[in-house]
Amino acid sequence: MALLVGAPAPSFTLAGWHKSAEQSFDLAQMRGRPVVLAFYPGDERMVCTKQMCAYSDSLGDLEVFHAQVWGIAPQSIESHREFAAGRKLQLPLLSDPGNEVAGSFGVVGAFGLRRSVFVVDADGTIAWRWVSALNVTFPGVNTIGDALKQLSAAA
Repeated sequence: MALLVGAPAPSFTLAGWHKSAEQSFDLAQMRGRPVVLAFYPGDERMVCTKQMCAYSDSLGDLEVFHAQVWGIAPQSIESHREFAAGRKLQLPLLSDPGNEVAGSFGVVGAFGLRRSVFVVDADGTIAWRWVSALNVTFPGVNTIGDALKQLSAAA
């Protein structure tokens, strides 16, 4: 079962691709600002491509809330590099081989990674979550923005 709102987000450090370079991404180092974690099944898959392109194209709408947006999938750094370059993605894509981090968030099922989005607040707590039942939909930027707006209003 996916982590519920109010639960502490599991700490993790993953390698990822962002802005033409491999980098390390540590959730604990993001304390003090919200982070949007978008778990997706794979690079260059139809719905995944639509989702990551939509988030990348609208990063400014989410960064207004001082939020970082990270895409997380089990593919390699090389796969993420090619995906980001081919689609001109501006958000970091983190590599979670074996779905260990996804598993710690409770979004790995019998059929693999379940498309899901978590908003982690500045204190490291799950403030909002969305988990797909069938992996064919994803929350839009406006929906995530509304969650960030509520989080910012409560601060």
